[in-house]
Amino acid sequence: MNILVACEKSGVVKSAFLKKGHRVVSCDLRPGAGTRTHYTGDVKDLLQMPFDMVIAFPPCTFLCNSGVRWLFTEPGRWEKLAAARDFFMLFYDLDCPKVCIENPVPHHYAGLPPYTQIIQPFEHGHGETKKTCLWLKGLPPLVPRRVMKGRENRIHKMSPSPSRSDDRARTFYGVARSMAEQWG
Repeated sequence: MNILVACEKSGVVKSAFLKKGHRVVSCDLRPGAGTRTHYTGDVKDLLQMPFDMVIAFPPCTFLCNSGVRWLFTEPGRWEKLAAARDFFMLFYDLDCPKVCIENPVPHHYAGLPPYTQIIQPFEHGHGETKKTCLWLKGLPPLVPRRVMKGRENRIHKMSPSPSRSDDRARTFYGVARSMAEQWG
């Protein structure tokens, strides 16, 4: 399959699908892992290409429950929310046979369509919690196959740091592996 992994800097999901033999390119505004298979720039430059599957991780700062405080403190907040929603909907309305959009639980101000399922890292081989929504088109819901007993809320408790945003956004490898095994 030809797969686009949009808004992924870490290369975790891209690597899982590459290991399964797919042709995969990741895209982000910032340089990412695997420069030969990563496009640094606007994802809109790539969306006219024919992909069999698109997995998108649009920025969640103004869309998710954990970022709702920005709506009441950040200047231009409602315009940023509208831009974030429009960017999310770019993937939701994409003419592609298989689409997955990943984001944390959205707040009601975001006005996003209903998500298909909620997954947790502990369902896919990691002893951690991080409630994550998936919006799926042409793909079945992920089936938990490696449920862990121990559960830690490490992501939520991360201390402030320059890399905190990237660290919180990084997809757990077990989730990426489940995506590649079940959708690839």
